[in-house]
Amino acid sequence: MYKIVKKQELNPTVTLMEVEAPMVARKAEPGQFIILRTDADGERIPLTIADFDREKGTVTIIFQVVGATTEKLNHKNEGEFIEDFVGPLGVMTHTDGLKKVAIVGGGVGSAIAYPIAKKLHALGAEVHSIVGFRNKELVILKDEFEAVSDKLKIMTDDGSIGEKGLVTDALRVLIESGEQYDRVIAIGPLIMMKFVCKLTKEYGIKTVVSMNPIMIDGTGMCGGCRLTVGGKTKFACVDGPDFDGHEVDFDEAMERASAYRDFERKAHDEACNLFKGVK
Repeated sequence: MYKIVKKQELNPTVTLMEVEAPMVARKAEPGQFIILRTDADGERIPLTIADFDREKGTVTIIFQVVGATTEKLNHKNEGEFIEDFVGPLGVMTHTDGLKKVAIVGGGVGSAIAYPIAKKLHALGAEVHSIVGFRNKELVILKDEFEAVSDKLKIMTDDGSIGEKGLVTDALRVLIESGEQYDRVIAIGPLIMMKFVCKLTKEYGIKTVVSMNPIMIDGTGMCGGCRLTVGGKTKFACVDGPDFDGHEVDFDEAMERASAYRDFERKAHDEACNLFKGVK
């Protein structure tokens, strides 16, 4: 059992939890993920590690309430416990030798981008962060990104904070102004990552994306998280989650990601009914 030591609502649909998991915290690195079960009868879901504290022995996760399990997880409070919390899994993001990097995050994907920006900053790299949200109310980790970024661009669909437009708009302006990046790291909705990669390919900038497809066991056995990368089948859980964005078949990934959307919505609605009247 893993104790929840902190719970914080970042926006109406996104929650931060700090979980007591010393064995995971000891080995965790940016880019890796955990798999959890809320209770003994719960399903397994992957969540990327948003931060960790080796001294305290805690791991931070940030999740969006979209399905039944995230709905159940969101009803747990500080002092309560999570049944299983397994990790770290996956391959950490490679940061060695990078001197100047553009970090691009979209929505809750910014929570995955943040620890990478934090590590690069600690290593002495110049970090330019671009994060995009629909509006001001959905912005997360603004102060955290400011602390680890040499430049920070916040983009919103409606212009209610930062600049109005897409993350690709800001990235193009930076590149065309003369910024030369060793790498672009993009994390967010599949459609966002696809167009970031389309842009960076124009300029020949190596781009890494973090893929989060359907996943069950997290060890490469189920095959649920398969992707086509460079014409070959890869598994996000053991080969990734980071991949060369210019080689990912995003159209296939988007088609597979939508396969269970109706089932997920139905399960979420059923979970919501269980918690009606429960605070």
